[in-house]
Amino acid sequence: MKRSIVRLSFISLLVTAYGICAATTAHAYIKKIQITTRQSPAFGGYSWPGVGQYEKIAGKAFGELDPKDSRNQVLVDLQLAPRNAGGKVEYSFDFYLLKPVDLSKGNHKMLYEPPNRGRKTIVALNRGVGGNDPGAVTDASLLGDSFLLPQGYSLSFSGWDASAGNSSANFNTTITLPVARNADGSPITGPAYEYIVNGGTSYELTYAAATIDRSKATLTHRVHLNDKPEIVPSSGWQYNADGTAIGLLPAGTSFVANDIYEFSYTAKDPTVNGVGFAAVRDWNAWLRYETKDSAGTANPLAGDITRIYTECSSQPCRFLNDFRYLGFNEAENGKPVFDGILQWIGAGDGISMNYRWSDPGRTERNRQDHLYLEGRFPFANVMTKDPITGRSDSRYARCEKTHTCPYAMEIFSANEYWVKAGSLMTTDPAGEKDLPDSPFTRIYFMSSMQHGTGNPASKGNCQQFQNPLDQQGVQRALFVALDKWITTGALPPPSQFPKLSDGTLVKPDQASTGFPRIPGMTYTGFKTTRYLFNYGPNFYKTGIPTINPPLFAPPYQDNPANGPIYPSFVPKTDADGNDIAGIRLPEVQVPLATYTGWALRAAPHNDDGCEAAGQYIPFPKTKVDRIESADPRLSVEERYGNFETYAARFEQAVNDLVRRGILLPFDAERMLKKNLEDVRKRNLFSKK
Repeated sequence: MKRSIVRLSFISLLVTAYGICAATTAHAYIKKIQITTRQSPAFGGYSWPGVGQYEKIAGKAFGELDPKDSRNQVLVDLQLAPRNAGGKVEYSFDFYLLKPVDLSKGNHKMLYEPPNRGRKTIVALNRGVGGNDPGAVTDASLLGDSFLLPQGYSLSFSGWDASAGNSSANFNTTITLPVARNADGSPITGPAYEYIVNGGTSYELTYAAATIDRSKATLTHRVHLNDKPEIVPSSGWQYNADGTAIGLLPAGTSFVANDIYEFSYTAKDPTVNGVGFAAVRDWNAWLRYETKDSAGTANPLAGDITRIYTECSSQPCRFLNDFRYLGFNEAENGKPVFDGILQWIGAGDGISMNYRWSDPGRTERNRQDHLYLEGRFPFANVMTKDPITGRSDSRYARCEKTHTCPYAMEIFSANEYWVKAGSLMTTDPAGEKDLPDSPFTRIYFMSSMQHGTGNPASKGNCQQFQNPLDQQGVQRALFVALDKWITTGALPPPSQFPKLSDGTLVKPDQASTGFPRIPGMTYTGFKTTRYLFNYGPNFYKTGIPTINPPLFAPPYQDNPANGPIYPSFVPKTDADGNDIAGIRLPEVQVPLATYTGWALRAAPHNDDGCEAAGQYIPFPKTKVDRIESADPRLSVEERYGNFETYAARFEQAVNDLVRRGILLPFDAERMLKKNLEDVRKRNLFSKK
């Protein structure tokens, strides 16, 4: 036992400090695929001009990893995973493929999407054709307008995420991971932590408790983030019989939804979650470079793929950040796995995955999941020096050594600045200067956007209506630019993001941001703080916590008692409250409202962060309305006078994005039509 753990510590330290050494002979591979679904043709038989029909292939893949391979030794607890007769560690996962029936008619490129908690998100990029079973879509109007399929792309999805559960129903993509054990075969135990905001009478633990002795665990409760946690007495809660869930007493009592409960306890049987990185590497490398599995089953894409791109939305983008950083874009044959990455709202974070007792399904925001480690140095794509530890590193350091770096378009919203400390992606970790682009990346900030597109008719748990800005057209244009960058060398549009040097990246207080004082709206400047938390000695070398959870004391924001701080900043706004820097959609360039990437909760959790949401605060309609409400923002009437003036300026803004390569003509036409029809319906302009 001691030799295994010491060896893991040494290797992890070596990787962290100096990068992955030259690989030994590799043995990681896909051993077998089991096809359980084959539908040919898919999409109800729809045929795309020049490409023809598609087919759907789904099933399960079985892989194994060599713990002696230096490429795999970065995986925490892999040395303690059970091994088969050949000394390999086994795992399996679900896969889902869409490919042209006649591969010769395709474009010989594949797009891989790591699903978000088991669910596919391709619908946004693919212009309406998606869902968890996209091959079942039969609406000809959607299929004809889709983005990827008319171009002849093959599409692939596979399981990687332990938090996706174990149900493959409706083509949910799951992964079956090994459980680490002590060298003598006994269960591994250790400190684990749960953050609970769900209602209901029972909460399922990520890892089973090692003992159901309640005196060995602590449950706390608070209403607001900055409240002092109150201990729930052991008489006020209980485990279920097998220690896999907890509930409040008396039996049937519900947790209060959106209140904060935290549970610290001794858990057992950690899954080796980092195997998910190797699973994605080996699945895509197998599709790209191999002809069959070891049982002789043919690779459905054998000999066809010349390029693999990957796209993601939110959580799996953080997975890809660590995938790239840890060196997993190098296949077992030494060649690259992915040529390009299109990221949407991944920001500067990694994922709670390659640690013992980790939970990849968690996402830290300004109110939630702060103690599931995802934001750790290095944050940037270029080499920087950590002012706290003195270590220098970058996300691209490993792949640069092996010449396997993917190109990347990293697109993120204003929300990532407020709730993910996203500015650390473009400043040095001391918060003193802007960083240059990596030669492999471009960074695009979507001004004033929330984390995705919200419903402007709903406030949800927030104080204001949600932000409806939609980035999908920009994603598609930048995907085209990524493809051209890789295949022809044509440079994409330059990076666009707020900077310290030009004053568009600032501290979050209202005086610094310049955000207007809008009647009926609260501004607190609340943002996420990026700390170097203390999980115990050697945690940042071994990935094994001995303190979990670490100290976390109110107030949360910028409190040195919680650990050393990496400074972060937020975008500066114009007089209307809209962000100045970045890609400004036509709705921001020619505004009818204030759009923000942040929001605050309504009662009873008032003024706590409203997580992924932003805000949509319409301008007064007329000058009279503005004066009566004391709103400092000009009214719609004062700005534009009439619909025709507004429409002309909006069309000009749309055309400008097309000219700059940030919007495709097809999407521009749709955007213009949709916006102008919506504005007409709202009767914002007086008829004269």
